[in-house]
Parts: sequence; C-alpha cells; structure tokens
Amino acid sequence: MLRIGCHLSSSKGYRSMAKDAKKINANTFQFFTRNPRGGNAKAIDEKDVKEFLAEAQSLDINPILAHAPYTLNACSADPKLRDFAKRTMADDLVRMEYTPGNMYNFHPGSHVKQGTEIGIQFIAEMLNKILSPEQTTTVLLETMAGKGSEVGGSI
Repeated sequence: MLRIGCHLSSSKGYRSMAKDAKKINANTFQFFTRNPRGGNAKAIDEKDVKEFLAEAQSLDINPILAHAPYTLNACSADPKLRDFAKRTMADDLVRMEYTPGNMYNFHPGSHVKQGTEIGIQFIAEMLNKILSPEQTTTVLLETMAGKGSEVGGSI
C-alpha cells in the first residue's frame, strides 16, 4: 500500500496528529520530537498516546516518522555537542517506544575540520551506545548536502 503524509505539528499531542492526518487523507505523517532547534520535549501523555494508537490502528496510519532536532551533531569536534546529540537522541528513542514499530530520522551532522572518517566514527560510537536490541524504533540517517563538511554530503 502507498503511504502518503506530511509534517504535522505535535504541539497538541499524538491524537491530534491522527485527526489532522485523517483530515487530509494521510496514512502516515512525520513530526518533530521537540522544537526543531533542540531543547526540552513535552512530557509524554500516556492517555493521549493510548488514544492515538487506537485511532491510528482504526485509520491504518502507520508507520509514523519522528524527526530529531536539526541541532543534533553526532560528529561534531566539540565533545559537548556530541554529548547533547547522544542525550537528546537517547531520550527521543525512549519516547518513541510509546509508539512501537515506528521510525526516527536524524541528520548525522557536520565533521568540520576532522574529516569524514572521524565524523563517521563518532556517529557509530554514539549509535552503538544508545541503540538496543529490544528497541522497536528504526533509526534512519538522512543525508545532508551543502557546506561540504556534512556526513553523507556525497556518495
């Protein structure tokens, strides 16, 4: 089956996103886990998630795709930025388990002045620390283009 959707606002919760998807005849959607520029995420409302899961099943809305903040830089030369990326993604992945079997998308980041190989090594180290065999969320790396220092900017 063809899956068609768009970015929806998560500001009113999961059930609201299901209702918005229904209004536009979408059977999937993408949303930001928190502000696209980073920061704290809203607390999970378990009742809202339960209602969403029932609504999504009845409307055949699946899978959903969560998008990490753009500010994550898992391959930064700055250890503090890498730590922020690791902590934020780890938190997001725990949160994604409330809606099992879905996807989480992130931009791998920029390896400025280190080179692609070191950047990829930092990304792999982070993923090895936070991914677990029990996790049902599929993690996707969205390639980047632009400045020339983004991991995935060329094939």
